[in-house]
Amino acid sequence: MSRLKVAMHGAAGRMGRAVIRLISEAEDLALSAAIDSAQSRFLGRDAGELAGVNQLGVPVTSNLESLADTDVVIDFSLPQALDALFDAVERLAKPVVIATTGLSAHHRTRIEALAQKVPLVAAPNYSTGVAVLYHLAERASALLKEFDLEIVEMHHRNKIDAPSGTALGLAEAAARGRKLDAREHAVYGREGHPGARTADEIGIMTLRGGDVIGDHTLMLAGLGERLELSHKASDRALFARGALRAARFVAKQSKPGRYGMNDVLGL
Repeated sequence: MSRLKVAMHGAAGRMGRAVIRLISEAEDLALSAAIDSAQSRFLGRDAGELAGVNQLGVPVTSNLESLADTDVVIDFSLPQALDALFDAVERLAKPVVIATTGLSAHHRTRIEALAQKVPLVAAPNYSTGVAVLYHLAERASALLKEFDLEIVEMHHRNKIDAPSGTALGLAEAAARGRKLDAREHAVYGREGHPGARTADEIGIMTLRGGDVIGDHTLMLAGLGERLELSHKASDRALFARGALRAARFVAKQSKPGRYGMNDVLGL
């Protein structure tokens, strides 16, 4: 059986290493390239050894031309690395799974443009459970239109972006249920005397501490009752598994386009 050749962009990061470990265990996948920043202290190291598995014969490099001999690219990096990656993916016509968070409006515009040239999956979270959470959030928000929407998310003390991309995605899902623009109605924390909340407000509260991988809750608060939809991550490998599922999916797409985890899971 021919193995799907997967390139890892952001290979030295925690998620990059997790993806590489799973690739090494999969019968249908092979690591074709391991890319990290030009300043990485891991350049030249065997990617498998770096990930804590047997040597895979793939050294960590900063050379994006190494993507030429691959079937699909998975990106778990940093926003500042994306422009160069997008240029290479477009030039080499490679399907890509974009898992980096903390994206700017510039990056979102570039992703939409790139989707006109190659098949790509872009999602704020690659957990299959979170994908179902988004699905339920949109439906519950539509059914309980008179309930107030509040989101609470918590991550480990070292997370650098806030709110999390997953929390923003949850707000967008809830907003879709009511045909609202999440960016217009989001409220990021409250202090002082902000006054009574508006009916269309979507509160987003951010907590940071310890080693929490990722907890997200959407509260739908009504009069005399409250519905809570929650997801708690206990192992980062779940995101790596979801990204590889997305990679298998997008590698089969013959036409350019943007896909999400709903497409990957067939929701």
